[in-house]
Amino acid sequence: MADADAIVVGAGLAGLVATAELAAAGRRVLLLDQEPESGLGGQAHWSFGGLFLVDSPEQRRLGVRDSYELARSDWAGTAGFDREAADPLGEDHWASRWAEAYLQFAAGEKRSWLHGLGMRWFPIVGWAERGGSLATGHGNSVPRFHVTWGTGPGVVAPFARLVREAVDAGLVSLRFRHRVDALTVTGGAVDGVRGTVLADSDAARGTRSSRDAAGEFALHAPVVLVTSGGIGADHDLVRANWPARLGPAPKNMITGVPEHVDGRMLGITEQAGGRIVNRDRMWHYTEGIRNWDPIWHRHGIRILPGPSSLWFDATGHRFGAPNFPGFDTLATLAAIGESGHDHSWFVLTQKIIEKEFALSGSEQNPDLTGKSIPSTLSRVLPGAPGPVEAFKQHGADFVVADSLTRLVDGMNRLTDDPLLSVGPLRDAIVARDLQLANPYTKDAQVAAIHVARRYRGDRLSRVATPHRILDPKAGPLIAVRLNILTRKTLGGLQTDLSGRVLRADGTPLPGLYAAGEVAGFGGGGMHGYRSLEGTFLGGCLFGGRTAGRAAADATA
Repeated sequence: MADADAIVVGAGLAGLVATAELAAAGRRVLLLDQEPESGLGGQAHWSFGGLFLVDSPEQRRLGVRDSYELARSDWAGTAGFDREAADPLGEDHWASRWAEAYLQFAAGEKRSWLHGLGMRWFPIVGWAERGGSLATGHGNSVPRFHVTWGTGPGVVAPFARLVREAVDAGLVSLRFRHRVDALTVTGGAVDGVRGTVLADSDAARGTRSSRDAAGEFALHAPVVLVTSGGIGADHDLVRANWPARLGPAPKNMITGVPEHVDGRMLGITEQAGGRIVNRDRMWHYTEGIRNWDPIWHRHGIRILPGPSSLWFDATGHRFGAPNFPGFDTLATLAAIGESGHDHSWFVLTQKIIEKEFALSGSEQNPDLTGKSIPSTLSRVLPGAPGPVEAFKQHGADFVVADSLTRLVDGMNRLTDDPLLSVGPLRDAIVARDLQLANPYTKDAQVAAIHVARRYRGDRLSRVATPHRILDPKAGPLIAVRLNILTRKTLGGLQTDLSGRVLRADGTPLPGLYAAGEVAGFGGGGMHGYRSLEGTFLGGCLFGGRTAGRAAADATA
């Protein structure tokens, strides 16, 4: 006998959206999660809330001319689908079709749908992943990163509200501390889940909760929808799937997601017959800094940099194009791997940190998260944002000095061996500074800064006036040790355009759907090899909506 019309495994953003869609169709839903209720919304709660939109009113107000055609070209050059996309059994077949569907969504009803739910956006559109290669290569040709008013919690809130309203209406039952250990299969169809009831926990959001068992459960429904997230908190699993094209897997990494992002449901679903594709595609950040006030184990924060900081490898060699701050994350990750070390360095000035440093995460942006207009407007005033200044003062990866010699001494104190010398570093900085004598230049990074300053949003709040790094008036000098920060799983369960999980032979596994990061944000990897940013939350929104509606139709 069925306990509900549908079971949703995972109460993150994709799970909330899917549950809201099922409930809107009148379906009875059990929403399960291994974390306590404090974790509702999952990793999305901690995000900066950036959403990829195409040809939005916010873009047009800033003079940005975007189009579906331009976005489609950017996505194709970024994704690089090359795993038999034309073959229904190819790993990229459904991934590429999901990418096309998502682009139509992002250029179509995505904004109006979310706006109708009460979502709003910061008026300055960010320019993430700028590329730095040819027009057919990776990157966003124009700014598309729309920061939600309220950041990650602002993205989660409308769907959490809809789910709680459905709870009050008797359509949804929330089952926290329910860890799924297996999918049950009868007659070749998934018909439920079984697992462990974990002991009650008062753990705060994001902190470690116990895995003490308090009982067992078995639940049945004609549809099970897996929305359990990726593998980012399990460094061993990350290393096991690390692609050789990015160099050797780092020995030392910090973590951009809470510990419950453990990837367990991937293996559990595979054991039940679901197919995992593109296991080696992943998205980790190169600008990670250790959180001086951590919430979870090995907690790292990503710097969202403007384009002016100079980027050096661990031994003081400056990276070349396209490995500039904010241009091509995975190309830079590969370059760091080739250096033979797990860390790299930003070298910058006080003038740059004040204008160009932002920190990813809802808790690092209290003005936007708290929807404070006065505090948000202060971003255009002189001085570094409060959270940035706190990291500069307390962060273990920051060095501040009034001379390059003292700066290098401080940098060497942060590593096991003194890898840096003043002379080569000075030569690279002086050569770059000489390029600022004219409005034209042969230095690709300096040229990119001039281009960025032509965009109104960057000039107003994101890119410092070009200046010499060694100009005392711009000081003091600042160096930041950058760590590899684990974050997103780009591959996952292969799904068709309805979110149905597929088997190795390409046929749907009856009764089973998946959405969000566990499905590679759609099709087992709709991003391909790389992301245009703002597409992770968007993938959860689109995937949760798509799979939720399809599951509702299947249980009509």
